[in-house]
Amino acid sequence: MRNRLISVSTIVFGAFGVIIVNLIPLIGIAAGEWNLRAILLIYWIEAVTTVLIAATKSLFAEQGSPGLQAKMEPLHELRAKRGGFQLFHGWPPIYPRNIPFALTILGFWISVGAPPSVLYLWFGHPEFIFSVDILLSIGALVGMQVFEFMTEYIGENEYTDVSAQAIVQTPAQFSAVVLSVGILSTAGDSVTGGGLVFVIVIMKTIISVRRFYAEHAEASILAGLPDFIHQLISRVFEMSRSDEDEIEPQPEVTLPDAEVNARVSTDRRAVLLGSIWTIIFGLFNRFGVGSLVVPAVAVIIGNPLLIGVAMIIPLAVFGAQVLSFYLRYGTIEYQRRGDSIVAYDTVLDAPQWIAPVHTAEFEVKNAVSDRLLDTGTLDITAEKIDRDMQFGPVSNIETAVETLDLPVSQTDRPDRDLAVMGAATALALSFLVVPIGMYFSEKVAPLTAIGFTIAVGPFLFIPVGLLIHAGLSRI
Repeated sequence: MRNRLISVSTIVFGAFGVIIVNLIPLIGIAAGEWNLRAILLIYWIEAVTTVLIAATKSLFAEQGSPGLQAKMEPLHELRAKRGGFQLFHGWPPIYPRNIPFALTILGFWISVGAPPSVLYLWFGHPEFIFSVDILLSIGALVGMQVFEFMTEYIGENEYTDVSAQAIVQTPAQFSAVVLSVGILSTAGDSVTGGGLVFVIVIMKTIISVRRFYAEHAEASILAGLPDFIHQLISRVFEMSRSDEDEIEPQPEVTLPDAEVNARVSTDRRAVLLGSIWTIIFGLFNRFGVGSLVVPAVAVIIGNPLLIGVAMIIPLAVFGAQVLSFYLRYGTIEYQRRGDSIVAYDTVLDAPQWIAPVHTAEFEVKNAVSDRLLDTGTLDITAEKIDRDMQFGPVSNIETAVETLDLPVSQTDRPDRDLAVMGAATALALSFLVVPIGMYFSEKVAPLTAIGFTIAVGPFLFIPVGLLIHAGLSRI
């Protein structure tokens, strides 16, 4: 369990400080200088800061995280990485395995918090009041979080006892509740002072105290709220579990006490080519689907400049997927140490997994990239090792097996089958005849063809993709 239990006096004084900082807006309300828009601006900035700091905290968390049940975190490949790199001298290392959780919390805010914020700014035409006291209030709320991050999380080494998944839970729920308060309060946007603004400040203060208590006394910020709200927000994050379920032992492994007898590097061309299928199917997570929405809207609008700018989003997602897949497999060196085979990351300078040579089972993987580049990959399974272990892709699988003295007698892949290739190609084309034909038909408007592609394309992608993969697997 995360070791954050502190004394009652510390909790009381800390909560008192949180109350004082959050009640500062009442001074502006009493002076008649602040309205509802000013309050919402302050809370919106605080919520954004909370999300950014939570994402930053998660990168340094040392303990392991079980991960979301659906395994749909962005850049999920990095969840299996071991080791980290130090960005600043004297600071703890950043662990690539925590990047998916940081992106999850950022993606939540972008998908849930950004749209209503943009709509409010676009259609509401708010006139925010910027004054010294408002800036001081924002500085106090933001500064309190930055101070806690520097002094407690980094200064007192709190990162050693927490997982990334446990970190993002409370700030995510806190931001969701604050956002809900802001959305509900827009109904009274015409109110410039008095009861509504006062109630919002009190509600926000209570939420902040709950958050402080949740982070320092092992309680959920949603405790006490109606059950349907608790279940809804918990379902969104799949984080209704206890802290014990959100923390695993440190995932780092210890190298065997044996010298390196032989080593083999991966074939980086095959790694990059093999990432294509993972990247394509990875577009069906929240980040991937969301990255295609903006370009689709831009195409419907028909502005070339807007289309070009919108394409930056899916290209960035594609580039991040390529990089994550490469960091998962492309930087690995396979070493023979005594009776063990070790997958060693040469960039992070850390072992990724260790398997016993004589009791493990090796199976040739029929990867499309291996068939196209004449490389080789092995899948490894071993008792009491609950993770995926892949050997390769390597330039020459037979030479690699001989170099590391692996008990593998069969390295051949299934023979080429032209019948399978032809059947898969014909079926794939049959799925694509209608959507492609719409673009060449004079009876179908271009906008209709684009709309049909956007609506039906995701459903056609899965069977077409599987058929193409089946054909290439026998090339």
